[in-house]
Amino acid sequence: MREEKYDISGMHCAACSASVERVTRKLPGVERSEVNLTTGIMTIAYDESQCTQEQIIAKVEKAGFGAALHLEHPAPAAAQDAEDAEAAALKRRKVELIAAAVFSAVLLYVSMGQMLPFGLPALPLPDLFSMHTHPMNFAVLQLILAVPVLYCGRNFFRGGFKSLFHGNPNMDSLVAIGSGCSFAYSLVMTFLISDDPSYVHNLYYESAAVVLTLVSLGKFLESRNMQKTKGAITALMQLSPDTAILADTGREVPTGALKVGDVVLVKPGARVPADGTVTQGESSVNEAMLTGESLPVEKAAGSEVIGGSVNENGVLYVQVTRVGDDSTLSRIIRFVEDAQGRKAPISKTADKVAGVFVPVVMGIALLAAVLWAIAGQPFSFVLRVFTSVLVIACPCALGLATPTAIMVGTGLGARHGILIRSGEILEITHSVDTVVLDKTGTVTEGTPAVTEVLPYQCETSDLLSAAAAVEAVSAHPLATAITAYAQEHGFGGTARPDHFENLSGRGLKAELDGETVLAGNRRLLEEQGVDVAPLAADAERLAAQGQTPMYFARGGALLGLISVADPVKETSAAAIRKMKEQGIRTVLLTGDNRAAAEHIGSLVGVDEVIAEVLPEEKAGVVERLQAQGRKVMMVGDGINDAPALTAATVGCAIGSGSDIAIESADIVLMRSDLQDVPRAIRLSRLTLRDIKQNLFWAFCYNTVGIPIAAGLLYAFGGPLLSPMFAGAAMSLSSVCVVGNALRLGRAKL
Repeated sequence: MREEKYDISGMHCAACSASVERVTRKLPGVERSEVNLTTGIMTIAYDESQCTQEQIIAKVEKAGFGAALHLEHPAPAAAQDAEDAEAAALKRRKVELIAAAVFSAVLLYVSMGQMLPFGLPALPLPDLFSMHTHPMNFAVLQLILAVPVLYCGRNFFRGGFKSLFHGNPNMDSLVAIGSGCSFAYSLVMTFLISDDPSYVHNLYYESAAVVLTLVSLGKFLESRNMQKTKGAITALMQLSPDTAILADTGREVPTGALKVGDVVLVKPGARVPADGTVTQGESSVNEAMLTGESLPVEKAAGSEVIGGSVNENGVLYVQVTRVGDDSTLSRIIRFVEDAQGRKAPISKTADKVAGVFVPVVMGIALLAAVLWAIAGQPFSFVLRVFTSVLVIACPCALGLATPTAIMVGTGLGARHGILIRSGEILEITHSVDTVVLDKTGTVTEGTPAVTEVLPYQCETSDLLSAAAAVEAVSAHPLATAITAYAQEHGFGGTARPDHFENLSGRGLKAELDGETVLAGNRRLLEEQGVDVAPLAADAERLAAQGQTPMYFARGGALLGLISVADPVKETSAAAIRKMKEQGIRTVLLTGDNRAAAEHIGSLVGVDEVIAEVLPEEKAGVVERLQAQGRKVMMVGDGINDAPALTAATVGCAIGSGSDIAIESADIVLMRSDLQDVPRAIRLSRLTLRDIKQNLFWAFCYNTVGIPIAAGLLYAFGGPLLSPMFAGAAMSLSSVCVVGNALRLGRAKL
């Protein structure tokens, strides 16, 4: 099964996207077809043995739309060209809109100025164009003023009738039929004026022109606002520099030409061209756009750097480790694109409604026209009702309600270092009521660190100096932690043991300056005749807390105790507290012994601790909780968490975790900060609220607007809705929906 993306052109409303989905799903071998109205991208999954790219494109074009294979995260230059082209098109539309508005305003002055209500005097107009003395001139002047407006709105007619003839009527079809009928009727009346001057009262040029102008205004504002919703991907694409400097030659090469293993020079103020490891230099690097972390991160030899981050002050030499699609930036872009391209369940429901909406509206408009004609109303009245229903019922607002909110929501998440795989995940995350947390690397730092140093009948410096000397030759993680701690406190030194022996399961034995130094557990020291009783109680206390106490002795005398543990992240307790405030139950899931797990659980305040669980059993725990009716989010970072991440309602991976965990997750926290879990849940809840508000507005608008346009109020003595006001209301509804979605982008997580 092959999955591809296509850029679809010519879409203006939800009915358009529904039409594309409907025709492509009829192709043999097509399993899934989803069209995102806001991005203009169709995602289609099909069997290559039954269907081809050419058939897909041909099917879309036959339905009245354009299709081209989508270029996945293009080069920054290409992305900039596309953005420039879009900006130029928007500028051209602006010029045409201004021209249409000017001609429409003059047309309104000419046509309506002679027929002011409430006994108001007519607006001044040369006698040559007076409707009373020169009705033909009056009509021809309106015709001349209306033609430029129709030209500026030509895309409505071109796209609308094309879609109608292909059996896929859309918003353009409604506008084209409504304004076209008004113009055609007025044109016929113009020719009849020479025979009967009373026909001058049956001109509706201004309705056709103003409807086109107002709808064009709404579409322009909508397009301009939509550009803002696409800002997340655009901003990310612009992060990657066009060129990089090779360290060995000093030559400047395109970033796309870099290979794994290349060493690049990154000057102060420049962007890191690719993911890599610092081989030389020290500097502060700003990763805010990629991780959401506002503070610069200190980098030195051995530090990992992310392509697209900004080197602030020092010179760095970076060895490239990832390029192309494997880079962190590409993965982030892919996450955001997928999230904005895949529809949420609520969006699919709205699209199904919109798909049948246009044909139904055309039927309602025709029925209303027929009923008013039977009731004895003149043709001008019937035409007015017919046009108003067609124009006001456009399902633009309905089609934009969900995808705009999804786009803004995923973009907001990306700015905070929260990557959400799909619109569906963004929607369902709000329902999470249980968060299961892996311990190591998630709640804790994931790397051992010294927690306590207890010297016995000696100075702390003596204990740390001896420990650093013997542990420096060991590759054990505990030894690394002790060595790093000693160096931080200035006791690293350069002393090295003359003889070194690693005693499996017990520790190590070394000769330092002619004396035997022991480092290990209680068993080792007791075997060597060292009395550990003075510190035994402390060792038991630390062990009960899940820490690893290590004894040290020199020359047969006890030096002290150094305890190493995986410390709890500073933000873990605050994150769990926020989850509880959101009404979420928290569970700590770990393979550690129960005593250690209970201690960590009490420190961070989780509701439940499940300990001594094998890696392969974690997914079973998640499934058990789901069987109890709970919506579970699993948060983990390791390879062993991947099955549980996949099994959970929502899988959430820590950004610093394994690639497998990240690929298995629905949400990735780039900052590796547990506080981003409640932020992701809040984001989902805010987005869903925004979607519901948009859908409520869209449905209410159509529910109320269509009956009024059909003449319901008029039937009970009220006013009859003008097509001009119908066009204004339709445009306003779309702008309101997009504006409400943009408001989400300013939300505080």
